Amino acid sequence: MKRNDVIHLAASHGIQLCGDIFFNEMGIDFKVAFATDVNGQKWVLRIPRRENLADQIEQEKKILNLVKKHLSISVPDWKIASPDLVAYPLLKDKPVITFNSETHEIIWNIDHKAPRTVLSLAKVLVELHQIPVQKAVLMGSKLLTPQMARQKVLHDIETVKREMGIGAELETRWRTWVDTDNFWPNFSTFIHGDLYAGHILADKNGEISGIIDWSEGQVGDPSIDFSGHMAVFGEQSLRDLIYWYEKSGGKVWSGIFEHSIERHSASPLNYAIFAIKTKIDKHINAAKVQLGVF
Repeated sequence: MKRNDVIHLAASHGIQLCGDIFFNEMGIDFKVAFATDVNGQKWVLRIPRRENLADQIEQEKKILNLVKKHLSISVPDWKIASPDLVAYPLLKDKPVITFNSETHEIIWNIDHKAPRTVLSLAKVLVELHQIPVQKAVLMGSKLLTPQMARQKVLHDIETVKREMGIGAELETRWRTWVDTDNFWPNFSTFIHGDLYAGHILADKNGEISGIIDWSEGQVGDPSIDFSGHMAVFGEQSLRDLIYWYEKSGGKVWSGIFEHSIERHSASPLNYAIFAIKTKIDKHINAAKVQLGVF
């Protein structure tokens, strides 16, 4: 989809764009465009890459309506939520990291050692994980009990092994993780589900100001919201985040750190499940590389 296509699509929903349009191609489900309308309002336009995302869009809209009532930070305020376009006014701060679309190089938009980042993220996570589970379930959120969350990983291992194959070292690591009882929490919370630095907005001092991309919001294993931090900030920062999370009132368990590390190690497994569902060769081939079978 090119510039004129986006202009016509936005116009069909009542947004009159002008000037340059900048694209972010990194999203798996959506192509993202950044544009300005004739009144000077800056917009984020999410354009579905597939035709079967209508239900996902509707569910994410419900999630946003729920979380904005409980969080002290900003979330997208969708003005348009249709099967062919999602649009909302650009939030004021940039993501903690962005990616160069050509080289995929990480671009830091804050000082990645800013102490405010971990402390403020811990407080936001407490707010997020204390959203009432019953409210989330009533509005249609997926619910995974602790046992179901554990069983899902095992099921995903079996599915990916059958459809693609898994390197022996990874398979052993993941099965050991599933079998280690004290790693796993005995409770579920509401979670973002895809929380990492690219979906977290912060001001110039590193204070967390917003979270975007809520399509994976659900009730499930809270470690999922910690594992993405490990991916970008590393193990010591993850330890710090867990420390301040508990100090801020978050509910923890003895194996939370190790469990979050193993969650991070299973990123190739999650990507492989996505590739199997979409049947897109580009993702299938990339997943096989991550799985150690290519």
